[in-house]
Amino acid sequence: MKQGRVVYEAAIHDVTEVNGKVQLQDGRLLDEHEVEWLPPIEPKTVFTLGLNYADHAKELSFTSPLPEPLVFFKGKNTIIGHRGTTVRPHDVEFMHYECELAVVIGKSAKSVKKEDALEYVRGYTIANDYAIRDYLENYFRPNLRVKNRDDCTPVGPWLVDAEDVEDPMNLTLRTYINGEITQEGSTGDMILGVAELIEYLSGFMTLNPGDMILTGTPKGSVDTKVGDEVITEIKGIGSLHNTIVGE
Repeated sequence: MKQGRVVYEAAIHDVTEVNGKVQLQDGRLLDEHEVEWLPPIEPKTVFTLGLNYADHAKELSFTSPLPEPLVFFKGKNTIIGHRGTTVRPHDVEFMHYECELAVVIGKSAKSVKKEDALEYVRGYTIANDYAIRDYLENYFRPNLRVKNRDDCTPVGPWLVDAEDVEDPMNLTLRTYINGEITQEGSTGDMILGVAELIEYLSGFMTLNPGDMILTGTPKGSVDTKVGDEVITEIKGIGSLHNTIVGE
């Protein structure tokens, strides 16, 4: 099942996807352009992985494995829904998208082994975690402005139930700018997969229902400009649309 959250007729609705339409709980079917999209869940703790794809790490001249996963937090202010807008500051030179598989935790997880880790997943969605390289101090101490600006991380449109994703480590990711493909990769190229990330994080802290893990992006991140429509898609999960606007 694909589940989402939208605003329609001044009220928030939990919705499902039916034959490409948005179905309200009363059975009405709407086109996706008739609603305002919210993130499919209200996330609690949001974890973000850096340099978790071998090809992306190589693209950035990291040729040796990191001693520890590069993980940092995102504030709730960063998360917006499908078809939202993200601001590009007027004084930056390089602001790029990051198409990522987002994992949503479904039950409390502490000291979970990777063999059991997927049992703790509620579902999967798409995140586009924009980054501004101008603000980057270094890859191990990312400045807050790189990843925690308002509305810099579109998520959605749907949360797909875990049981409907046969293998989260065999999904194709693609990004399009104004209809032109600019990024393509596979979740199979992650350095630490979904199960390993849950094992690692739950090894020193409790993961709670509603926590979200953004698992990193493959190579191919390019600069975006004001007016660009950016579509990040993951096979079997959906297509997430976003537009870059000026200040």
